[in-house]
Amino acid sequence: MKNLYTTLFAVLIAASGFSQSVKKADRFFNQKAFMDASEEYRLINDKDQEVLQNLADSYFFTNRMKNAEDTYRTLFLQHGADVAPEYKFRFAHTLRAVGNNEEADKYMSEYLGKEVNFAEWAKELDTTVSHTFSTDQVMNNASSSNFGISFMGDKVVFASTRNTERPIYAWNRQPYLDLYVADMNDEGELENISLFPGEINTDTHESSATFNADQTVMFFDRTNSRRVKVENEDVPVAHIRIYRAELVNGEWTNIEALPFTSDQYSTEHPTLSADGTKLYFSSDMPGSLGSFDIYSVDVNEDGTYGEPQNLGANVNTVHRDQFPFISDEGVLYFTSDGRMGFGNLDIYKTEMENGSFGEAKNLGATINGSSDDFSFVKRAGEDKGYFASNRRGTDNLYVFTREEYTPPVVPIEIRETNTETGAQQLKDVGNIHFAFDKSDIRPEAAVILDKVVAIMNEYPELKIEIGSHADARGSDTYNQKLSERRAASTMEYIVSKGIDQSRLTSQGYGESMPLNDCIKPTGCTNEQYAKNRRSEFKIMN
Repeated sequence: MKNLYTTLFAVLIAASGFSQSVKKADRFFNQKAFMDASEEYRLINDKDQEVLQNLADSYFFTNRMKNAEDTYRTLFLQHGADVAPEYKFRFAHTLRAVGNNEEADKYMSEYLGKEVNFAEWAKELDTTVSHTFSTDQVMNNASSSNFGISFMGDKVVFASTRNTERPIYAWNRQPYLDLYVADMNDEGELENISLFPGEINTDTHESSATFNADQTVMFFDRTNSRRVKVENEDVPVAHIRIYRAELVNGEWTNIEALPFTSDQYSTEHPTLSADGTKLYFSSDMPGSLGSFDIYSVDVNEDGTYGEPQNLGANVNTVHRDQFPFISDEGVLYFTSDGRMGFGNLDIYKTEMENGSFGEAKNLGATINGSSDDFSFVKRAGEDKGYFASNRRGTDNLYVFTREEYTPPVVPIEIRETNTETGAQQLKDVGNIHFAFDKSDIRPEAAVILDKVVAIMNEYPELKIEIGSHADARGSDTYNQKLSERRAASTMEYIVSKGIDQSRLTSQGYGESMPLNDCIKPTGCTNEQYAKNRRSEFKIMN
């Protein structure tokens, strides 16, 4: 009997210890202290479904993707039939992050209820992207997170966890974010980094600043200092609000939360249009399609604001749509994990079409990868800017330069047999394309022209007509002359390679012969207009 009591006592003690460990881990998890939560869950020997779910999520939300992969995999092996769909979504992104795209397709297909084929999508995207990007990390700083960069005249402002005097944020065990200001050198590197002046920074998070044209007004986001109980949350939550500040006598002051912000939901990542009349931001306010959506709000001359407007399903998804940036050309860039992409957060763009933003497009593999890529900004009038990524473990800033890209059209060598001589003759070759308002031959066009030259050398009797075209942006007269310059530069290149000019004729057709319906200077995307900026080659009889 004594042995029985001893055994029962030991069992009760073990059960009590297990219960206390789970409760402690759950408390950390509900408080979003994911580093602490993962340590507690990891020590539990017999992990049930909920423990596995929370442990996997704790790894996922702190970018420890290999650990997340192993734990999600165990979860689905042991409890697959009972696991909620959102875990398939996160597991699919985890698999993309570790390079397992085929298995990621499987889980994302099950989550969406339709077939997903990453390889085909990526191949197609390679032919439709508008730009290629060259990128480089700005700072080799693995000890802090840096992101949320914006331009302030000839300086930049960004958010960083480098201030070790701030309290520690339980989510990732790093200090709370502060705003910093820095100079830029010619290579985009940051110099003379210092805390943003005045009373902008506090012991909570500040990030994502944006400024008006003369840098006298700024908007930024700040996490509330107090937590409130909200629906669907087990513990009180500190939400994020957008604030406005004014530069008065050299000091940033009059700091106030915007009137449409709230303790009950978050508003974050503001970006101001070039003319200062619209503010774009992200929010999970009531009426959002899902986790976070992109909104716009009118900024009135009298200092009041309109009603926030959700940008709709062309932009937003049921998942995270965040970090908007509105360029000086009116192109909206933002980050999402809710549409087809390379994994986790990708950077997308959308352009205004008939008064509203059109379908969002992924910026492509030269800037997006399997990790989080976000917080894109472009310097006005230039093809340079910054973005953030955790591709090397922690959030850090990257500088980019971009070039307009039109996929080359490979010449189509269609041959037919001459019924009289039995010889084959060429029927057709391909097109080359031009940058907007340009007539110079780009490297990818030169590749095609070199093939045209090779064909003409192979067929010494062959004569070709060059027909060149412009898109619909610009006057008829200007576009006619632009197309003639394109025809001339095309002919000049071929002649420079040794082809007798007598075998070539050229003609400019202006904007009169588009390959699509883009016949007006507005209403089409850059890619659609680019298709019409071309030189074509026709075999002459």
